[in-house]
Order: sequence, then structure tokens, then C-alpha cells
Amino acid sequence: MEVLSCDWYVLRKTTFDYQHSDGHWSREQRENYDRGDGATILLYDTSRRTVLLTRQFRLPAYVNGHPDGMLLETAAGLLDGDSPEEAIRREAAEETGHTVGTAEHVFDSYMSPGSVTERLHFFAAPYGQATATTGGGGIAAEGEDITTVELPFDQALTMIRDGAILDAKTIMLLQWAALDGPFRPT
Repeated sequence: MEVLSCDWYVLRKTTFDYQHSDGHWSREQRENYDRGDGATILLYDTSRRTVLLTRQFRLPAYVNGHPDGMLLETAAGLLDGDSPEEAIRREAAEETGHTVGTAEHVFDSYMSPGSVTERLHFFAAPYGQATATTGGGGIAAEGEDITTVELPFDQALTMIRDGAILDAKTIMLLQWAALDGPFRPT
């Protein structure tokens, strides 16, 4: 393993021997980006059929052609040494201003396993007036400038179809909510 960069996160080049399915061996090289594992949460209100998302600037989306780099997303962040549920409760409060109770663990996923080591833990929890405890907005000292966006659930699904919601973790949680979660057909 060779460390290529250790600035924001760690970029490594790894040389390894790989045995193919036909039995032959080859020497391969791959780069991977290690940023640690993370967690994300879909906040929902079944009585009003709404979800609470965040909007923030994402440089990689901007440099890859997104008009303004502002993405609609579920609240998320790195574990930073906490358990996934502790981390997502912290991130939900920091980003949305809502203190969630017990969060339901939905599933885990490698989001970009061809180049990024991160495993993301997916959660869902209800929100409402009683859970709003702070202003949210993220941590300014970390460069965060986050706004919350409350949407009718059906509108959020339409926004996936029309390209207004492009973030993979958000799409996955919204589709889970429609198929198996709080907004599934009865």
C-alpha cells in the first residue's frame, strides 16, 4: 500500500495479487479513498405524509456538471468513532435541528465500492414539532451551510423521477419508505 494523499481523507494505491475465477493469477493495482464509515437517516411524518431533507453545496457534484452543486439529501455524516445510531442522532440534530428518538436501522450499503471504502448505515425515524430542538444548519466551523427542506412524500418521489433529487442515499431511503417503510401501500 502506498499513501498518495492524506489531506482531507486518505487516498491509497494498493498492489495485490488476485486469483481469477478461471484459476490464473494477476498482479493488480487499485486506488481507494478511505473516509471512514457513515450513517444517514430519513426523517418522516406519516400523519402529514412529509419527509425532511437537507440542502447543501457539494463540490464533486458541481464540478461534474450539476448547475449549482446544491443537492437535496437525507441528513448524514461520518461515524467519527461513534456507533452508527449515535452518529446519526448527532447528525440529525446538527443538520436538521431535530432530536430523534430510537432510529430504525433499515440496511447497510457500500455506496461506491469500486473506489471508496465507506460503508453507509441507513436509518429512518419520525419527526415533528416535538422533535425540533435546535436550529440545525450544520456546524459552521466545519464549513457546513445546510438548510432543511420539508417535502410532501409523493413530491419527493416525483423529484427522483425528474432529476431534482440525485443523491443515491436519499433515493434509496425514499424508495425503501415507499416499498417497505412508513409510506408503503397497505
